Amino acid sequence: MDARRNALLGNRVLPVDIVLAPAWWHHHEGITFDEDFFFHPAKRVEVERKMEEALYERWGRFGLGVDRDKSLPVVGPVHLAAGYLISEMLGCRVEYSDGSPPAVIPANAESLEVAPDDAFRSPAFKRFEGLLDSLKAKYGYLCGDVNFSGILNHALDVRGQQFLTDLYDAPEAAGAFLRGIAEVTERLAEGVGAATGTTSISVNRNVRNIPRPVFLHSECSHVMISVRQYEAFLMPFDAQWSRTHRPFGIHYCGEDPHRYAEAFARLPHLDFLDVGWGGDVAKLREHLPDTFLNVRYSPVEIIRQSPDEIRGTVRRLVEASGNPWLTGVCSINMDEKVTDEQISAIFEEVECLREEYGGKAEGGRGKAEEIRK
Repeated sequence: MDARRNALLGNRVLPVDIVLAPAWWHHHEGITFDEDFFFHPAKRVEVERKMEEALYERWGRFGLGVDRDKSLPVVGPVHLAAGYLISEMLGCRVEYSDGSPPAVIPANAESLEVAPDDAFRSPAFKRFEGLLDSLKAKYGYLCGDVNFSGILNHALDVRGQQFLTDLYDAPEAAGAFLRGIAEVTERLAEGVGAATGTTSISVNRNVRNIPRPVFLHSECSHVMISVRQYEAFLMPFDAQWSRTHRPFGIHYCGEDPHRYAEAFARLPHLDFLDVGWGGDVAKLREHLPDTFLNVRYSPVEIIRQSPDEIRGTVRRLVEASGNPWLTGVCSINMDEKVTDEQISAIFEEVECLREEYGGKAEGGRGKAEEIRK
């Protein structure tokens, strides 16, 4: 068993967490995801506390719901996985509904132009800024964060599918367009991080279990491009952010993250990688021996499986990663059809694995290599 660790992360063995979809919250707890949920100061605080209470009632024995007795000035939906704010700042229309995450309507912009300063003068940002000011005035501090999503995600929201053609037909203009979006993304993430101390709990809740905040860049839409296009257009942003925003991570929720294994291995640093369901964990570990691999359980598959099958799958994924200190487990966006027992099986198996690996890790402590690159 490999026992090397990343000293920047400082995590315990096998951190684990879950994110429930809006449909689950709406069905089981009656929570609605209208605009007030995201932007009304009192409702932000009230509903986040209600979510903590619900998690504690069901899975408190696994450490969930620790803030159930607190009214916290949480600036964004840290119990969801929803990217919406930057797209709205860049001119997209966002539809809010009772039982679904915010739906970003592509703007299908006619030109490849982004004015970063205009994004921070937009009604969407001003509304968010007002939320922060109100919470800060009442509580004296802020916590949590808002999902800053990813550069290509925003490009497709603003330009629509035409942007995939732009990469071929107008590469210079497409590159400039991405640079403008990257500036907006970085400015917002840095601003939130400076105010609250975190940037990415809203991207993947498992990063809250990493003592040092992870800067997690979402690359959900990279399933739509080639590795060469990534290397030419988007890898430079990851490379730069991996130098300036450590611990740096990539959120890849698609089924083929291993397609990028060699490219990711050439980044100056990759401290954390969200491994989408279907990803070849062993291949990723081969190319990324020093990267924390956060393996994701499919929210679709879990509802089809018995607790024993779930425990077996968790064990298989963790074993494929090969290092419990550089491995986490999560499942994101499980809907109302998942049962409490199915979710409990994830945590139960992780606890068993922690016990098993604990003795091995202690035995190999002297050989553990701390990663301080």
